[in-house]
Amino acid sequence: MDTLLTSCSTSAPTSSVFSATPTATPHQNRALHVRHLGVQPYEEAWAYQESLLADTLERKKQNRDAIERGEAPAPTPNYLLLCEHPHVYTLGKSGKPEHLLLDEAGLAHHGATFHRINRGGDITYHGPGQLVGYPILDLDNFFTDIHRYLRVLEEAVILTLADFGLSAGRIAGLTGVWLDWEEGAPNPRKICAMGVKCSHWVTMHGFALNVNTDLDYFGHIIPCGIDDKAVTSMEQELGHDVPLAEVADRLVPHLATLLGATLTQE
Repeated sequence: MDTLLTSCSTSAPTSSVFSATPTATPHQNRALHVRHLGVQPYEEAWAYQESLLADTLERKKQNRDAIERGEAPAPTPNYLLLCEHPHVYTLGKSGKPEHLLLDEAGLAHHGATFHRINRGGDITYHGPGQLVGYPILDLDNFFTDIHRYLRVLEEAVILTLADFGLSAGRIAGLTGVWLDWEEGAPNPRKICAMGVKCSHWVTMHGFALNVNTDLDYFGHIIPCGIDDKAVTSMEQELGHDVPLAEVADRLVPHLATLLGATLTQE
């Protein structure tokens, strides 16, 4: 069972989404291992995600076999990978290649690479100054609701932006986090994109929050296939550079609280 969801997916209603996560059962592991990877090429981070996902799925298979034998299952792990990427464009499984407006020569000129990947959705950009988070979570440890999971990721970003004085929210029908999101607002601007994959309730891919991002790179794509809304960053909105480490230090506890997780920094 694989589920692909994207920054273009329909948002579920937020009511009741943030009720307290039920108390963990004896077999649920709520520890969240946070790994700071620094600047890492996209393909390396993707391979690392895939290896953690495969290990967790193998552990779940072994647990199913153990339960059939009448044995206790072993805890499955949960990870949050935080990193930056060099300039890269990624296209999800349902995306349109024509939404990349650069050819190979153009990519080389801008120092960017391009990858077709196994999340849902269309094209997006990652690059320096962007905080990228890849939660590799076994949702059986928390709640088995992929739409609630996406709302939790959004809420963690919304709370983080509020810590820096930015009022952010959701736009109906569009997953992700926006400024001027209220109905009728004149200039809605996306500040955080999201796209995930979920296999047997284990997640991969995640979110990309524009902190000090060079927004010119978004001009070479039709982000998520949406051509009538702008993209922004914390730096552009606040008028000054914002340390990525400070943003991560705010975001991680918000996410842990929403999940009901305990943190282990690595």
